[in-house]
Amino acid sequence: MNVQKQEVILVAAPNCAGENFIKELKQQGIAFAALTNNKNDSGRLRKLGTSSIITVKSGEYDTWLIPESPIGSVYLFENSFNLCCRYIQMCRSWTSKPIYVITHSFNPRLVYKRLGANYVIYTHSDDVSFLLKSGGNRDE
Repeated sequence: MNVQKQEVILVAAPNCAGENFIKELKQQGIAFAALTNNKNDSGRLRKLGTSSIITVKSGEYDTWLIPESPIGSVYLFENSFNLCCRYIQMCRSWTSKPIYVITHSFNPRLVYKRLGANYVIYTHSDDVSFLLKSGGNRDE
């Protein structure tokens, strides 16, 4: 019997807005995994109650293996332009679902779109609960 695993939302949450988004996912009972490239972030994510963490070596393309759980939508909270670009490239190879980049800067919008982001959302607010309208089903 072939049992398919449930798709998870993938979140890179290196800032307060990303942490708030993870809290909102947990509160709504939505399956998610966190993406990080270092142990410090892994520890911080675990303290938030994140049980599924995907740690990658973002600079080593040959280590970008497809995660065990199927990846649905991806939410990348920008903290570093270079890292966000790598994450978009990585995640685009993992899913055909939408990739959302949440940023405080207008400048990289076209770059992110060219790399494969479907949506680039500009906000200065740390309250990003609006991203989960209609119960988190944003797979358009």
